[in-house]
Amino acid sequence: MNDIIGWLASNIQGTPFIVLCLGAGLYFTIRSKLLQVVNIPDMLSQLKNGEKSADGVSSFQSLMMSLAGRVGTGNIAGVATAIAFGGPGAIFWMWAMAFLGAATSFIECTLGQIYKERDRDTGEYRGGPAYYIEKAYAHKARVPSLVYAIAFAVVSILALSFFLPGVQANGISTSIEGVWGLPLWIPTAVTLAVLLVVIIGGLKSIANFASLVVPVMAIVYILLALVIFAVNFDQIVPVFSLIFRSAFGADAVFGGLLGTAVMWGVKRGLYSNEAGQGTGPHSAAAAEVSHPAKQGFAQAFAVYIDTLFVCSATAFMILSTGMYRVFSGGAEDTPVLAEGSGGLADTVKVGPGYTQAAIDTLLPGFGASFVAVALFFFAFTTVVGYYYMAEVNLVYLSRWIHNAGVRTALKWLLRLLVVAAVWRGGTSTETGPAWAFGDVGVGAMAWLNIVAILILQVPAWKALKDYREQKKAGLDPQFDPRRLGIRNADFWEQRADELGLARDGATAGTHRRDVDGPADGSVAV
Repeated sequence: MNDIIGWLASNIQGTPFIVLCLGAGLYFTIRSKLLQVVNIPDMLSQLKNGEKSADGVSSFQSLMMSLAGRVGTGNIAGVATAIAFGGPGAIFWMWAMAFLGAATSFIECTLGQIYKERDRDTGEYRGGPAYYIEKAYAHKARVPSLVYAIAFAVVSILALSFFLPGVQANGISTSIEGVWGLPLWIPTAVTLAVLLVVIIGGLKSIANFASLVVPVMAIVYILLALVIFAVNFDQIVPVFSLIFRSAFGADAVFGGLLGTAVMWGVKRGLYSNEAGQGTGPHSAAAAEVSHPAKQGFAQAFAVYIDTLFVCSATAFMILSTGMYRVFSGGAEDTPVLAEGSGGLADTVKVGPGYTQAAIDTLLPGFGASFVAVALFFFAFTTVVGYYYMAEVNLVYLSRWIHNAGVRTALKWLLRLLVVAAVWRGGTSTETGPAWAFGDVGVGAMAWLNIVAILILQVPAWKALKDYREQKKAGLDPQFDPRRLGIRNADFWEQRADELGLARDGATAGTHRRDVDGPADGSVAV
């Protein structure tokens, strides 16, 4: 089974996959006229001033839910793995993936907002790739759209509830076992207990938890990285030089790693920031905004936070302290290039061990405990995010089930599947299969989603153009899909009618929704 999963992982995320991810990001960047730079003020403004209601969370809460899924084991162990197998140059390609991926994230998350719906059981907003794949061109190709959407939902449920949680749980339990000697089942059982408390509370519970935990853990981690980098201030230029030389194969020691540097940088970059994977649109759709592009900008900024801030913090800690080693040719059975490894013992494992050793250079004996605690919070919030996204896809598939009791029972079955995945991953002594399962899940979702948004991109461009025109006119952008020729965006059509927005755009932007929302959840002008 391990051989089969390894074969699937290597083929799903092979060269065509790398070309697809980078090519799509480059295309979206050029067509959007560099939105990831030009619209940074809009990103920050939306996080500061976003709306919320009884049915939807704020843009900030949605961002934190998204980051809960993005910031996980990949930010610590994944970065170290990228360096070990792809050389220090893999970090450059993680940055490239993040920069280009921000544009990809904008497109997918804007589509998620355009085609969102209300959950008939809870009234909460639901949306994501399955929703926009079905609805974007349902008036032209109803059956193919529906089949594709169902396929994505099924793949996502398997990936998010069974394949991916095991990676995070394994990172938690193995790091705690290595530091405090606890049997793997103890931290796994604690993880499961807290997980069930959070997810049973539903969307609001998950959003509140993410908003409380994610910012704190990210800030503390980045601050520690800055302290280590300040102590090793003289390494700033050498570190950047090493990254760029290794990225393009010009380094005497790490030269020839161009292919593996690109591959591992993109693979671990996507695993970490999830741009294009199709996970971001789920939390994006849950936000209360007056225009879909607003949340698209907020979610694009999530890619920056994840990779340019948190992943870079890990990379700088490892590289500036020399606490790394690289497998020649990007394969574990090849000779180890130990230049700059600081004389580390061969027992230092690829992954958390790199980061632990880096922190120990500043605070001897503290690194292992800090990384174990950081991994717990990073990985735990990611599992919470995975569950939420899996539930959204289950709700999508449950739309054809009219019995509310059956729909509730299916949610509990999904929770049990997540519990099984966490227990399987958390109690496993092997990390390789867990990462391979994760790569299969990430790759399968990304293939389906990126191909979909390349086909369905037009509504997102219309929304971006409409947003920019209204902003240029000095208005707070409001969205009426019918003015733009966007069909099947039922939620937004109803909202526009309730707010009295003119279809010709004459009054667009002159009305605002009561951001707190009336107590009954209705819309007020």
